[in-house]
Amino acid sequence: MKKILISSFDMEVGGVERSLISMLNNFDYENYAVDLMLYKHQGDFLDLVSNKVNLLNEIPQYSTYRKSIGEILKEKQYGIGVSRIFSKVNADLLGKIKRMEESGYYQMQLMWLYALPFLPKVAKHYDVAISYLWPHYFVAEKVNAKKKIAWIHTDFSTVETNIQMDLKLWRKFDYIIAVSEACKMAFLKKYGELEDKVIVIENITSPEFIREMANEKVDHPMMKDNRFKIVTVARLSHAKGIDNAVRALKILKEKGFHDLAWYVVGYGGDDSIIKDMIKEAKLEDRFFLLGKQINPYPFIKEADLYVQPSRYEGKAVTVGEAQILSKPVMITNYTTAHSQVKDGHDGCITELSVEGLATGIERLYKNSEERKILINNCNNTNFCNSNELDKLYQIVN
Repeated sequence: MKKILISSFDMEVGGVERSLISMLNNFDYENYAVDLMLYKHQGDFLDLVSNKVNLLNEIPQYSTYRKSIGEILKEKQYGIGVSRIFSKVNADLLGKIKRMEESGYYQMQLMWLYALPFLPKVAKHYDVAISYLWPHYFVAEKVNAKKKIAWIHTDFSTVETNIQMDLKLWRKFDYIIAVSEACKMAFLKKYGELEDKVIVIENITSPEFIREMANEKVDHPMMKDNRFKIVTVARLSHAKGIDNAVRALKILKEKGFHDLAWYVVGYGGDDSIIKDMIKEAKLEDRFFLLGKQINPYPFIKEADLYVQPSRYEGKAVTVGEAQILSKPVMITNYTTAHSQVKDGHDGCITELSVEGLATGIERLYKNSEERKILINNCNNTNFCNSNELDKLYQIVN
């Protein structure tokens, strides 16, 4: 029986975490013994991890990644605390010099690199070690395995990092798995020399599970709202474009579309920014932040339209889930959009801008026949893809 290690950050509510849960729930445990290394044993999805998985004990040094510098120093993790300070200063400085739109990825890259001398190694030897979430320094540097695999879930062509540092890291892996063909191509635009390492394995989806969860009785404000309801499930972050969603709804309101309400399921660092934008735009009665929800499916089920306003994605898990629930879907034209939606068939792709969002929503709001076509095509599509795991077993063996 082959020994496999899978590592990730935690089990907080998110698309990557849901995709990991789906993969673990469909894994072949008769032929593979799976250890799960979570840097922090926290998150509402923790109870959903298959009991066939061996959850390794939390290691204090790795549990610091979500903590503030003050908390880290109080715990006497001085080396990690100082490395965090240096990474923030360097990322902020370079971000200003290069006018980075978002320097957070570069800061995280530096944070792990600088902290490496203070992070312990794992003693156990594995046949395969899988790093499920970037940055992949833990598996690259601290795990002993015959084969190493890194997973990518985002559009790396839009992420600002130090390419040479990244290449040095990626070369330590035997395989790099992208969640879509477009995600792979976007990655290779930045790291073309790694082409021989990259393969595509889509996020595992379970339509039966999603439909069952969608029928769970949840008391929420959407049920009593008779307006045309738009739903988005996403982190409140720059990447997901929720700020653009607020601006788009303001345009629609000013154009006289008063029968629209937009609900966002999710949480994140931009929470206060988005709330201020909603208040400033006077949209408190039609743009609602529903916060963290362990089960987002009853909210998607109530939607008249699912919208993903992202600036970039690898492959948005929630878009596929909305399609499984036979909702008309509209996404922005981020780099990997066409790998997610067949425009005009099982969803619509609109221009990646505030105006594009507003125009696309207006069109679908007015055109019920177009929405019916999207719904019918989703109804007639089999979204089950558990056989994607066979690709992973092939490279493991």
